[in-house]
Amino acid sequence: MNQSAPGDAILDYDAARQRMVDAQIRPVQINDPRIVAAMRVLPRESCVPASLRTIAYADQSLELGHGRVLTEPRIAGRMVQIAEPVAGQRALVVGAGTGYIAALLARLGLKVVALESDAALSAIGKAFCAAEAPDVVWRDGKLAAGAAGDSPFDLILIDGAVRAVPSALVDQLAPHGRIVCVIWPEGGVAAASIGEASATGLATRPVFDVALPLLPELEPAPAFAF
Repeated sequence: MNQSAPGDAILDYDAARQRMVDAQIRPVQINDPRIVAAMRVLPRESCVPASLRTIAYADQSLELGHGRVLTEPRIAGRMVQIAEPVAGQRALVVGAGTGYIAALLARLGLKVVALESDAALSAIGKAFCAAEAPDVVWRDGKLAAGAAGDSPFDLILIDGAVRAVPSALVDQLAPHGRIVCVIWPEGGVAAASIGEASATGLATRPVFDVALPLLPELEPAPAFAF
């Protein structure tokens, strides 16, 4: 986390962060002042390996290896906004990666559990949250299993695209809880969606189209062909 990267000495990260908010966040109708304020101060450059710090505020998702990315700022901000975060509620971030969205939710007053299965990513995320959102609780484990010991959750946010929401996560929702994620059906269009438990299962509705890669760990196993 403290290693220097080429360009660190000359790049003004605070100025880059303000430009990100003004040029990428506000123009896409992220108008919750709490989210805007938090994104103005959270040091996104601390959520990537040193080699990527100089492009931490680019308007793109950044590849972190093994099919994982740091979600593009405008997508992260919009997903948090449609989640309608409420201070004091319990939230689970699945695929928490390097901790940006977990820290953002914590800055909004939620009680956050961050679940990650990749040790290298969670090491960055734990260090980042220790500095910026120390109340975030980290769990290492399989993403599809959720964090049953910390449930129920008012909000579950999956940071990445899935074909379908794992059933274990639905089971960990509190009454009237919601799941926010990108659902990318086979052969269809990926959309950031909100899901709520219903008598017939999880009822989801798309909110906006989005380009975000599938979380490799949550991709369905390929069907056998005969």
